[in-house]
Amino acid sequence: MTSIVIPAHNEERVIGRLLDALSAPSATPGPATAGGPKSPWSGGTSPGRGALDIVVVCNGCTDGTARAAAAHPGVRVVEIPTPSKHQALRTGDAHAAGFPRVYVDADVVIAAADVRMLADAVSGADGVLAAAPGRDLPLAGCAWPVRAYYRIWQRLPSVREGLFGRGVIALSEQGHARIAGLPPLMADDLAVSLAFAPRERRVVERARVTVLPPRTWADLIRRRIRAGTSTAQLEDHQAGSADADPGGEPQARPSARTSTADLRGVLRREPWLLPHLAVFLGVALVARRKSSRAVRQGDFGTWLRDESSRGG
Repeated sequence: MTSIVIPAHNEERVIGRLLDALSAPSATPGPATAGGPKSPWSGGTSPGRGALDIVVVCNGCTDGTARAAAAHPGVRVVEIPTPSKHQALRTGDAHAAGFPRVYVDADVVIAAADVRMLADAVSGADGVLAAAPGRDLPLAGCAWPVRAYYRIWQRLPSVREGLFGRGVIALSEQGHARIAGLPPLMADDLAVSLAFAPRERRVVERARVTVLPPRTWADLIRRRIRAGTSTAQLEDHQAGSADADPGGEPQARPSARTSTADLRGVLRREPWLLPHLAVFLGVALVARRKSSRAVRQGDFGTWLRDESSRGG
């Protein structure tokens, strides 16, 4: 049985749109419950090929997230007092029924059929241990600098090929064992993506997730400050746990940093993006300057939340 774990902290406004998408009629339905509508997940009552088990872990919520999630038939809701995504994920693991296991952020939108495609991708014999869906970023309604930034960002090789920034990652049981020991990290999806060699991970473009981008300049900067801070934390962790090769030399650490070669390649292919690249570089400079203070202070716990994408 495929299990879906959704960590949710004060997501009352948006948890419904995700759960509605997972239960949409276009998804392959499971067995009908007596006197009730069909559901694409089994709720743990009918494990079998294609069945989905869903667990929402409300961590430190002070709003109606748990109530909103529990209103959806078949969803199991677990509440913990601590506002911690890492603890929520581990709690979800303890309550999840099986594998493959799909971790879904509460503020994205993905359907059950797309989840099943991801589960199939990590259930084959070709050595794929982790998978993520193709990413849809609806930029209509966003400020022009936000649209300009993401037109560059989406074209970067690491962004196209990595599993991060999608809000959804599927793992086989073997893949889960690979990342089970990761410490609490802000860049949890980036850490998971880098834990697998390119041949072990796959972006399944036929499966789609909608990731709501920030709508305002201020919220874009908040996201990028958080990204810069969390990347620094991950690199610090990598430096402290670097393995050596048999000759005693440290191994090269995997990275998703953007290089100047990456940016030149984008511009070479599409020269019309030059004004957008200027915005991208401006955002990067502002975010780097503002994240440096948190990095110097070792503050990897302050979560700068983007509220503009949580319009419900």
